[in-house]
Amino acid sequence: MVRIAFTANLRRHLPCPVLQAEGETVAEALAAAFAGNPRLRGYVLDDQSRLRRHVVLYLNGRQAKLEAPLAEGDEIYVMQALSGG
Repeated sequence: MVRIAFTANLRRHLPCPVLQAEGETVAEALAAAFAGNPRLRGYVLDDQSRLRRHVVLYLNGRQAKLEAPLAEGDEIYVMQALSGG
């Protein structure tokens, strides 16, 4: 199991509490999270199942891609990238 947490900016739009999920990759763990909260998928992934431009993933404190492999006890943090001036 891995822990998945979502930034407060995402939680503003829909409920997405910290949860536990299984998967061999970040993408698989997120798919498990989306199964319990289908609307969340649209905030994180585009219609091609790619990470949206404004979303950044961290795995154990380091920026990660969807294909990143997971190990028991890993932590995934999903946040919106901020921009502006």
